[in-house]
Amino acid sequence: MRRAPGSANRLCVFEDSALLTGRGRFIDDLGVRPGTLYAAILRSPHAHAEIVSIGSEAARAADGVVAVLTGEDIKALTTSLVVGVKAPVECWPIAVGRVRYVGEPVAVVIASDRYRAEDAVDLIEVRYAALAANIDPLKALLPDTPVLHDGFGGNVASDRTFRYGDPERAFTEAAHRVSIDIRYPRNSCTPIETYGVVADYDASEDAFDILANFQGPFSIHAVISRALKVPGNRVRLRTPPDSGGSFGVKQGVFPYIVLLAAASRAVGRPVKWIEDRLEHLAASVSATNRATTLTAAVASDGRISALDWDQVEDCGAHCAPPEPATLYRMHGNLTGAYDIPNVAVRKSGRRY
Repeated sequence: MRRAPGSANRLCVFEDSALLTGRGRFIDDLGVRPGTLYAAILRSPHAHAEIVSIGSEAARAADGVVAVLTGEDIKALTTSLVVGVKAPVECWPIAVGRVRYVGEPVAVVIASDRYRAEDAVDLIEVRYAALAANIDPLKALLPDTPVLHDGFGGNVASDRTFRYGDPERAFTEAAHRVSIDIRYPRNSCTPIETYGVVADYDASEDAFDILANFQGPFSIHAVISRALKVPGNRVRLRTPPDSGGSFGVKQGVFPYIVLLAAASRAVGRPVKWIEDRLEHLAASVSATNRATTLTAAVASDGRISALDWDQVEDCGAHCAPPEPATLYRMHGNLTGAYDIPNVAVRKSGRRY
């Protein structure tokens, strides 16, 4: 089918005219209810540390500040986020007792405007007891490496093997064996628009109305309602008409949805939070730090008869949804478009 001359341009204008003329409606463009308060987040400078104390008296007394919420405050209003594997570990949207990555929320200031909230954040004094940290997925396998979650008994969150065909026989009979070690470090996605949440708790209905730029509200709705300790029909999760990019990174906004919804419940007012660029670079979701050893069984005519994958990935500090899905997301495309009948796979997700 041939497209009529100029039809592509007409289609672009039809779909994107609002964006092309500066009339896009992103989360920070939308109005909020009168009385809405604003949040700013104090974040950990440590990759791994115990929280010894949080001094928030000065911040609470600052002009315009309505509340300063810490891990224990949020824990009292929520339940642990669903953990993606069966293990006796908890996952909160804010640090409770220990921080496990640089940029993890430690306290949330709620104030009459973002400026006062930011100023009050600087008044909070936190004492940490630093712990050893590790950023190498292979070193996480060593017996003396620091353990991030005691409930795992180590740093292995998920370790599974798969076998298709008869890879052992294929490697035994192969004329050649070719192997490569690949290290793919973390990288940031950095969309134009950062995270954003506007949460409003209605005490009379024990219900939440939440606006967030999470891309996939239906998939995460049950996780959020469970964490907020209300039935699913008591959480209305909305998205703005437009989104300023994602590259997959906006799936990481959902813990902040829980955090800000709990904050709204604590103060009895709507609460708005827009992540700034420094926060996004320091603490948002990024690509996994991956170490892969890939070995191929190759016949004398150059045909690949088998592949052996040994893949170790850093799934992040907390095994919250959708983790450890990133470990297995590429599983269905391991051989690409090629006829490779025998495959052996080991995939290990590490926490550190």
